[in-house]
Amino acid sequence: MSEVLIRGAACIVTMDDAGTELRDADILVRNGQIIEVGQGLEGGARVVDARGCLVTPGLVNTHHHLFQTLTRAVPAAQDAELFGWLQALYPIWARFTPEHFHVSALSGLAELALSGCTMTSDHMYLFPNGARLDDTIAAAGEIGLRFHATRGAMSIGQSAGGLPPDALVEDEAAILRDCVRVIDAFHDPAPGAMVRVGVAPCSPFSVSRELMRDAALLARDKGVMLHTHLAENDEDVAYSLEKFGCRPGQYAEDLGWTGPDVWHAHCVKLDAQEIDLFARTSTGVAHCPCSNCRLASGIAPVAAMRRAGVRVGLGVDGSASNDSGNLVAEARQAMLLQRVASGAGAFSPRAALRLATRGGAEILGRGTECGQIVQGFRADLAIWDMTGVEAAGSWDPAALLLAGPSRVRDLFVEGRPVVRGGQLVTTDLDTILHRQRALAEALAAG
Repeated sequence: MSEVLIRGAACIVTMDDAGTELRDADILVRNGQIIEVGQGLEGGARVVDARGCLVTPGLVNTHHHLFQTLTRAVPAAQDAELFGWLQALYPIWARFTPEHFHVSALSGLAELALSGCTMTSDHMYLFPNGARLDDTIAAAGEIGLRFHATRGAMSIGQSAGGLPPDALVEDEAAILRDCVRVIDAFHDPAPGAMVRVGVAPCSPFSVSRELMRDAALLARDKGVMLHTHLAENDEDVAYSLEKFGCRPGQYAEDLGWTGPDVWHAHCVKLDAQEIDLFARTSTGVAHCPCSNCRLASGIAPVAAMRRAGVRVGLGVDGSASNDSGNLVAEARQAMLLQRVASGAGAFSPRAALRLATRGGAEILGRGTECGQIVQGFRADLAIWDMTGVEAAGSWDPAALLLAGPSRVRDLFVEGRPVVRGGQLVTTDLDTILHRQRALAEALAAG
């Protein structure tokens, strides 16, 4: 039996239905599950001193491209918008091997963990030179994060009117076969699962309508979730209107891409009708504010989405369009942008933190077991040291996104330590970074 007592936290933000926040309180964890939350608790083979600390549910990242941590700040892509940015990077990604995908995922997952993330999805949509989804799933096991791997795909190359080069697209029948393979090999539907698999054709401008439709049918037959990019910027919407004669929301609805088992990345350009559609169908949105800023895509109407009842979580997106994978910093950016767009009262620090925890868990289908510090939930916990200079003078420790650290002190996933004292403990980060630098330098030289 594994038991941990987190003792004496200055504040515990539970994210429960009542918005409960506890002062000078404890959390008892046993066998990966939260057993009790309150004051004066006893037990625990291991006691973690949380005095002066804020404890939150582990943060949840709902959209990432982990392979992109090898292509940060590429000069040719630094000042481009989405389509030009992709066209600059596709030839570089075409040179990736399975090692590139694995090492890049290790680095990206480590960065997420150090920013307080306990569960992340990943959207891997290109598979050059023998790469497989298995490469990133193995990396998540090494780092120790709860992982939702999505099998992406591109099938319409430039010669057929798509955006990606022909060398990076796949045969659609082969795509569907590999989706079945990875679901059968890795997807765990059980409560507390560490790995789940989703189906994720890349975008309306890189796959056919037929693949989108068939992917939805396959996913529902297998009981897994669906993910793609949608309405990311004006170019994206214009492409949909020109090629399909409808806006992105209508495109998604026509092909079976709405519902509680679907979440779309970005959705910067959803209009009022599309927001209403997503609210009525419980379709989820992964909001990626830093990437949207970097690519000049715009400010997603998140405050309006939340007022309408749309389920929203946060995503750091790929590190080639964000240049960072810090999820607590992403939550702060989300808060600030909604205030710029809609006024200072539009989005509170607690509302943004909710998106980064409970909101993300809900759109990944884990809302009944992750994203809250509640008895019976999984012990995915982030401990933030509020005694440092970042929070000095703060009157409200729960306002982490206004005044607080961007690096977690301790992180537990399924009750197991992943970060301790600000350091990754599941693997040797220096070794990962040494190999990461060597691979990035070789790509740049090439």
